[in-house]
Amino acid sequence: MTSIVKLFVVSPDTRSERRFDLHVTIEQLKAKLELITGIPVQNQNISLHNGDADSQVVAQLDDDAKPLGYYSVRDFQTIKVADTNPSTSFTGQLSDVSQVEKFEISDDAYAQRTDSVLAYKQRHKVGRFAPPSTEPTPPEPAVNIPIGSRCERGAVRFVGHTEFAAGLWVGIEYDEPMGKNDGSLKGVQYFTCRPNYGVFVRPAKVTVGDFPVEEIDFDDEEI
Repeated sequence: MTSIVKLFVVSPDTRSERRFDLHVTIEQLKAKLELITGIPVQNQNISLHNGDADSQVVAQLDDDAKPLGYYSVRDFQTIKVADTNPSTSFTGQLSDVSQVEKFEISDDAYAQRTDSVLAYKQRHKVGRFAPPSTEPTPPEPAVNIPIGSRCERGAVRFVGHTEFAAGLWVGIEYDEPMGKNDGSLKGVQYFTCRPNYGVFVRPAKVTVGDFPVEEIDFDDEEI
């Protein structure tokens, strides 16, 4: 039976998938988490959850002498690392916007400026100030990409139009965590997969066929 467990590590500024030995102590785990999250060991509050969006704490990893396996950790659970003193850590300085002096300007005052992005777009007639096109929109080419078909390193899960950009898009679920999302983008769920396994590409970049499922190799230090 393997002693390696695959977990998601989430902090205020980071998110990644990692593998840990169940025999590592919580003290040793904290040292590894400092390199991943940037949160100093003494500032870490570590809790175990069944998923990123799950607020219920399965276990509080607060006994430095206990091994990770003591807490019955399972694959693809989530370790959330909270910073108890963000003012002393570099990552906390980046995420604490209360320390940044804000510059505010009213909409009317901004519209009167001649050195703004808005003024540039108005002068050059770009964006929403561009004149309407008189050229007919060319028809979209037909695509033959069945949902469920195999492609390189994954399977097709979605084909169609989206709200995030015009034209046709293909949603792919990768065999490995090499994607950018979980099948959703900008608040819209187009298909469902695990985080970092999903990606959207144009049809021209997709070749379907008898591609085998990629074998995931977890022998490396990180995933």
